[in-house]
Amino acid sequence: MRKISCAYVIARADKPALAAQDIAIDGGTIASVAGGPTGSNLIALPALVNCHDHGRSARPSSIGGSGKPLESWISYAGLLPSVDPYLNSLVSCAHSALGGAGTVMMHYTRAQGLTDLPTEAAEVARAAKDVGIRVGFAVSMKDRNPLVYGPSDSILAVLSPEGRAEITKRLLKTPLKPLEFIALVEAVSAAAHSPTFDVQFGPNGVQWCSHELLEAIADASKRTGRHIHMHLLETRYQREWLDKNYPDGVVKYLDSIGFLSPRLTLAHCVWTRPDELELLAARGVTISANHSSNLHLRSGIPPVQTMLAKGCNVALGIDAGAFDEDDDAVREMRVAKLLQVGIGFDVKVSYSDVLKMAFSTGHLGVMNKARDCRLEAGEPADVLLLDWSKINDENLRADIDPIPVFFARANASHIAELIVAGRTIVKNGAVTNVDYASARKEVLERMRAGLKREPLLADMPALDEAIKRFYQDPVCC
Repeated sequence: MRKISCAYVIARADKPALAAQDIAIDGGTIASVAGGPTGSNLIALPALVNCHDHGRSARPSSIGGSGKPLESWISYAGLLPSVDPYLNSLVSCAHSALGGAGTVMMHYTRAQGLTDLPTEAAEVARAAKDVGIRVGFAVSMKDRNPLVYGPSDSILAVLSPEGRAEITKRLLKTPLKPLEFIALVEAVSAAAHSPTFDVQFGPNGVQWCSHELLEAIADASKRTGRHIHMHLLETRYQREWLDKNYPDGVVKYLDSIGFLSPRLTLAHCVWTRPDELELLAARGVTISANHSSNLHLRSGIPPVQTMLAKGCNVALGIDAGAFDEDDDAVREMRVAKLLQVGIGFDVKVSYSDVLKMAFSTGHLGVMNKARDCRLEAGEPADVLLLDWSKINDENLRADIDPIPVFFARANASHIAELIVAGRTIVKNGAVTNVDYASARKEVLERMRAGLKREPLLADMPALDEAIKRFYQDPVCC
C-alpha cells in the first residue's frame, strides 16, 4: 500500500478538482481517494493517453523536414536510418512517458526492417513493457500511391540514377495482397500481443489503400473484433484527391463497406465536413485530433468544435510532432484548448472537454477497450503527478481554481512522477526502469552513421521541388 498526499486531485474530467486529498494505491489499483492533510506540493490527474503516434525516436527537424507540408515531409521521414528496433522503441516510449503519457498509440508506418515484422514487433513490445507504458500497435498496410497521390513517373524523372534506384528499392516494391496483409497482422499479434500491447490493423489512409485492402480489413475487424487505426483527411490535397475519386463521399464509401464502427480510430480528420462528422458520430468512431502536428505540417486546424457538437468521440494525439517536438502531452492540452475554446464569451470547448480528450476518450482507440479514466477507488492506478508549487509559483490566492492555472502553465517539466498500473515509470524528470540516456546515445550515433551513407540526401532538393509541382498542378488531384 502506498499513500500520496496531493494539494489537488483532478479525479475525473467532468468534476471540479478536489483539494487536499490522499490517493492510496494497492498494487496496480487505486484503493481510495479521500481528504488528507494540507501542505502538499502535488497536483494529480489520470495519466494521459496519446491516441496517435508513430514510435519515432528522432525529431523531424533533425533530418531537414521542419515546416514542410505532409506530402513533402514524408520523404524526409524516410531518411531516418534503420536501427535496432528495441532501442528505437525504448527511446520513443521513454519520450512518451517523460511527456506524461502512460498509454500510447504506435501506428508503425516505418518498420526498421532488420528482421521479419513479427520478430520486430516483439522487440517493440519488450521495450514498451520495460519502460512501463501501455501501447496500441497498428501494423502499417498500404498498396497504392507510394510516392504521391497518383502516378510516380514525374517524381522519379527528377532523381539521379542512384536516387531512382534507391526509391524503387524502398517504395516501389510489389505490395502484399490484401489477405497477406491480414495474415501478417495475425502473425504480429501472435508474436507480440498482450494485455498491455494491443495489435491492430493499421491502413495508412484511403489514398494509400486499395478498395480490396480496405474491404478485407473491414471484414477481418468485424470477424475478429480487432481495432483499426487509420489516417483520414489530414490535408487539403487528400481532400481534393478523395473528392475526385469518391464523388459520393469517402466517408460514405467507408460506411458502405462496413469500415465505420466503434472499432475504428481515425487520425486527424482536419478536412472533414459536418455531414461526415455526423456519420462518424453515429457509428461510434473515435477521432484523434493532433493539433501541434497539424500546425507543424501546415495541414490546418481540426474542427474539434464541430466534432464535439456533432457528438463525435474526440481524443488527443501527439503524432510525433508536439509543439516543441518533445512529446509533451501536458502542453498539448493547452495547445488544443487555446485553438478550440472559441471567441470571446462564446465558449465552444471547455476545460472538461479537453481533459476528457486527454485521458479518457483515447483509451478505446489505443487499447481496444473503453475506459472512463478516473482517480477513484477500484480504478487502475494510472496517475500523473505534477509539482503544483512550480506551476503555481506566485501563489497569490489560496482559493484559486487549479484547473485554469494548470491549463495556462503546466508542461512536462513540471512532472514529478508518472505511475502506470501502480508502477512508477518516471520520477523527477527521469525514466526509472531503463537506461534511457545510453539507449538514446546509441540510437543517435547509429543514425548519424547511417545518414552519412544515405544515397537520397543529394536528391532531396529536386525531390522536394517535384513533389511541390505535382500538388500545385491543378490536374494532379
